[in-house]
Amino acid sequence: MSPSAAVVLASEPGSFPHSVLAERHPAIIAQVREAFPYGPEQHRALDALLENCTKGVIEPLPGGAWAEWGIGTYAGQSWFDVPWLWSESYFYRRLLDAVGYFAPGPWQGIDPFRPSKLTELDSPETDQELAALDELASRPAEERGAALLHGSLWGNRADLGFRLSDGEAEGRDAVPDLVADDSERLWALLDGTGTLCLIADNAGRELVPDLLLLAHLLEHRRIERAVLHVKPYPYYVSDATTADVVDALRRLVRAPGEAGRYGRLLWDAMTDGRLVVRAHPFSCAPLPYADMPDDLRTEIGRASLTVLKGDLNYRRLVGDRWWPPTTSFAEATDRFPGPVAALRTLKSDVVTGLDARTEAALVAAEGQRWRTGGTRALIQVRP
Repeated sequence: MSPSAAVVLASEPGSFPHSVLAERHPAIIAQVREAFPYGPEQHRALDALLENCTKGVIEPLPGGAWAEWGIGTYAGQSWFDVPWLWSESYFYRRLLDAVGYFAPGPWQGIDPFRPSKLTELDSPETDQELAALDELASRPAEERGAALLHGSLWGNRADLGFRLSDGEAEGRDAVPDLVADDSERLWALLDGTGTLCLIADNAGRELVPDLLLLAHLLEHRRIERAVLHVKPYPYYVSDATTADVVDALRRLVRAPGEAGRYGRLLWDAMTDGRLVVRAHPFSCAPLPYADMPDDLRTEIGRASLTVLKGDLNYRRLVGDRWWPPTTSFAEATDRFPGPVAALRTLKSDVVTGLDARTEAALVAAEGQRWRTGGTRALIQVRP
């Protein structure tokens, strides 16, 4: 489909994208500043980034990086006047430069978000969620699968993690939590599937449910092999990297009961190749998946199904545009290679695939807050 909807920008004061650039990014700089005892050089660079991202313009990156991702097109423009997807990604790349992540030296390769990731992974809430797996163990496999799917969908909403969806409540509510639910189509595709690609979102308590879902699918032979795509370097505060996958697996392996059993299953699956981790450079690109390079397009195109987790991946999947919410999900994803599914909690304005009745009920109940508040979710599938 040739995109017709306008690209999301952050130039309108009061809009959600504007608040991210004007308020959230400065708060993230403050958080990173306190995460490690950085030296004067890093603090000066963080000060400069704070000034630049709120009042300055897009500047070239060291070493000519991002040349193929539009830096030449947007250099000299305000952060608020370029595509929001692009400026958000550029911010995190600049943040890593500021703390010395890429440069030779003592801070090279040090994840500035790691302390918060580990705190979340080792929290009492994670203990409670993992303990809930023991209760699920007595349920039929289909019910366990449904609960794990919802745990993966809702991520770190602990009150919903691993519980079975109340189908009757969904029917009673004028506006259901799931604004689109293709779960039956998803399970139909996950029936003897060869290779499943899962493009991960966040680390910590959101990555753990993703891994548990993969473990369930492998154990019950609904898939033969899983390829888990993560970020090659820290990104968007909590996005998962290979190190985060290892941390999550270690957390599971040392847990008691069912959680530990799942952890050992996943550990064995990695050692024998049934679970593979990928960290392609394009995973940190400021571009939609329609623009993915040929090697990644070929790899994903060979998969039986690709599942994309989270809000950012959804924006990259359909294009970060002001689509009318009733735009067909199939049409918005027609440039993605192979069958695709999205598991997403809504945390930004972009959405497709809703029916007109659901959209009208959401607007009547909440105005436009339903798009960004994280209280609604969707499961969408394009076979």
